[in-house]
Amino acid sequence: MHHHHDHSHHAHHHHAHDHDAARKGNKRALTISLIITGGIMLLEFFGGLFTNSLALLSDSGHMLSDVSALALSLAAVWFAARPPSPRKTYGFYRFEILAALFNGITLFFIVGFIVWEAYERFIHPPAVAGGAMVLIAAVGLAANLLSAWVLLRKGDVRHNVNLRSAYLHVIGDALGSVGALLAGLLMHFFSWYLADPLISVLVALLILKGAWGVIKHTVHILMEGTPITIDQDEVKSTLEAIDGVINVHDLHIWTITSGLDSLSCHLLIEDNRDSQQILQQAIDRIRQKFQIEHTTIQVEKSQLTHAEMRV
Repeated sequence: MHHHHDHSHHAHHHHAHDHDAARKGNKRALTISLIITGGIMLLEFFGGLFTNSLALLSDSGHMLSDVSALALSLAAVWFAARPPSPRKTYGFYRFEILAALFNGITLFFIVGFIVWEAYERFIHPPAVAGGAMVLIAAVGLAANLLSAWVLLRKGDVRHNVNLRSAYLHVIGDALGSVGALLAGLLMHFFSWYLADPLISVLVALLILKGAWGVIKHTVHILMEGTPITIDQDEVKSTLEAIDGVINVHDLHIWTITSGLDSLSCHLLIEDNRDSQQILQQAIDRIRQKFQIEHTTIQVEKSQLTHAEMRV
């Protein structure tokens, strides 16, 4: 029995250490990206005013949202590091998910603004200083790619939805800069001023696609949905395969924050079995096969009765 506690405690400590290391990397990546993006936002904004380019102005507007998104993601990482309290027993981990959701929603508003401005410009295309616009857009693109690279190299973009939402903002910016670059070249060499609003709309649609993915994922987490990487039926059959287990019921698997999943269930076992031994097997199998460290398992025998769970 003592051995079981010690082993779990060690695994839990190791997992916590990994989580802290990942958080430090995410923090560093977000800080560097925030500095780069903030500088380029100011360059594109004043450049857009100077050249009269919507593609540049819309890109700097999108960058303003990026600066806010990165700052919010950074705040979320800082918040998540705060310890749990008697009122918030899971701590502030969920703040990262809320930040990601907010970032996804703001992208929708930015797209609306870009499309509305583009509509005005389709009707009355203004003259734009294409050459200067190309220059500014090229600097913007280089900075965006650098930001994206920093987030990919130092942060956990694949598993952390908060970081992914920030990364999507930066990638959306890079697309905006590519669009502004292309529009600038078309206007500079062919005086085709419709290129400005047209490319802005195409960029807006690409941003929308990424934003929708983030919103869907965060809402799934907030609704306590089963993590996308885990098949609940497979978890059930893994537990029922343990010798002595009759059935598994009230099984719930959910995500607290990116990379931190939880599981709770009831195991009905044969009356003559050692409940602690079966519990240990269940904990080990769930950790090894599904990488879920946080498990709450209630072991029951035939004489135990409890009310039916509503969910």
